[in-house]
Amino acid sequence: MAPDAISPHHTPPAVCVMDASGTVGSTLVGRLLLRGYTVHAAVQSHGEIQLLNGLSCDTQKLKIFHSDPFDYQSIMEALKGCSGLFYTFEPPPDQNSYDELMADVEVRAAHNVIEACAQTETIEKVVFTSSVTAVVWRDDRKSIPSDLDERHWTDINFSRKFKLWHAMSKTLAEKSAWALAMDRSVNMVSVNAGLLMSPDLTITHPYLKGAAEMYEDGVFVTVSVDFLVDAHICVFEDVSSYGRYLCFNHIINNNEDALKLAKMLAPSAPSPPQR
Repeated sequence: MAPDAISPHHTPPAVCVMDASGTVGSTLVGRLLLRGYTVHAAVQSHGEIQLLNGLSCDTQKLKIFHSDPFDYQSIMEALKGCSGLFYTFEPPPDQNSYDELMADVEVRAAHNVIEACAQTETIEKVVFTSSVTAVVWRDDRKSIPSDLDERHWTDINFSRKFKLWHAMSKTLAEKSAWALAMDRSVNMVSVNAGLLMSPDLTITHPYLKGAAEMYEDGVFVTVSVDFLVDAHICVFEDVSSYGRYLCFNHIINNNEDALKLAKMLAPSAPSPPQR
């Protein structure tokens, strides 16, 4: 469901989007500008041109900040005067593949950002982008028939054992963010997204490690960029939102959908024989 239109008599406050140069971040920037927000777009190096090229709306209310999630002062600058933050982690350009060390990187970034929000008096809400991979993996996945929901967490030891580095990183980063947010009284909600169906999706995406098992368990879910961005805005603008929100608009649970995704991820692969 798309967010309701904002009344023309209501002036939306300034908000910050970080990292604004990624697929979700840049789409969020454009959508927020259309809704009348002043947007502080926090981008890492080389992200400014990519962000501006992707916008087709009026950018008079857009302010671009070069902000590194590992540079606390640059985060504080981007947050200054903002009532909210939309936070999505993008791996550093020199470390764009997930491995065991990425968890430490992502946790440090989340800690810096939430601490900066705690020190920014104007911040009223943080929307933290996490992943469904922070929910679905557990050792007893075969023995518990109950449906998964936002109360479940991925088992860290299970993730480490099977080298599910995306799941481990997202789980540890989100848990770290929640712990610090509660300790610092930061109003935070998380959006735990399914596999993002973006134009640049490839078979090497770390979310896809364990895809066969997720498919078998009925938890292989995907989300479109527009649906995910609308969800972020909805939970930000709804004063009653709290906790974690699983966000997806498609479940891959039949052969036809699985084959369609496989063909999209590896278009040159031969099609299986027809029965």
